[in-house]
Amino acid sequence: MNANASPIVLDGRALAREVREELKVRVANLKARGVNPRLEAVVAAQDPASLAYVEMKKKWAGWVGIESGEFLVTADVSQTQVLDHVAKLNADPKVHGVLIQHPLPGHIDEDLVLESLGAEKDADGITSHSLGLLTAGLPGFRCATPLGITKILDAYNIECQGKNALVIGRSNILGKPMALMLLEKNATVTIAHSRTQNLAEICREMDIVFAAVGRAEMVKGDWLKPGAVVIDAGYNKVEGRATDVGDCEYESCAAVASAITPVPGGVGPMTVASLLANTVDAAEKSLV
Repeated sequence: MNANASPIVLDGRALAREVREELKVRVANLKARGVNPRLEAVVAAQDPASLAYVEMKKKWAGWVGIESGEFLVTADVSQTQVLDHVAKLNADPKVHGVLIQHPLPGHIDEDLVLESLGAEKDADGITSHSLGLLTAGLPGFRCATPLGITKILDAYNIECQGKNALVIGRSNILGKPMALMLLEKNATVTIAHSRTQNLAEICREMDIVFAAVGRAEMVKGDWLKPGAVVIDAGYNKVEGRATDVGDCEYESCAAVASAITPVPGGVGPMTVASLLANTVDAAEKSLV
């Protein structure tokens, strides 16, 4: 990888359109065989960001032909009611994917709800069962965001084998599974986080940098090895800025990187596309 004043912009929006077109054909084939793929969401009713995100997922689900529904968790919905609803979704053969949208209200034990979800319907790939399958290298649904990132890498022929890759972030839904999926691609992986010492120095040794730490524009261009590939999975609101910004300072990083994801329009669209793909996979498995 060589330094490039005009890096390749890794266009997640364009790739997501291609994925949706493919899914639309697969869904039509399923419906011709009597299977209607369905994705259900469990979401906090008082969280505008979560509701907007679920609505966007429902919109694209509908576009490819996936049916969808949602269970709104209001302040008067109990833990038992949420668990009972998830149990019904687990038992319903007409439901192929279930999304537990983070965060649930504070009076709900979100971990307990996640653990009650069957791995075969975990379309977001974030339960401990799904993460365990990933860790063991066994088939199962992969976390939607890192799965979307791997699809970006593949689409742009970015080689990971033998490369030094840094994952900044250690969450169960992004950092940790991203590191494991990079290991599956034979990268040499380092995991860092907000408390890592000498992070800039570590970053400068890396061929590929994945930023998922949740700090606006933390990674600067002078942190990067010339020609590095930059994957920015951050979405941060900054006062006075019209759009969200990533965990990387885009202009300075783009001046050094050979390829970079924009924010917005990079990782986000492929997260949604991967969630839909997992749901269609589940529907197809129901025919076996």
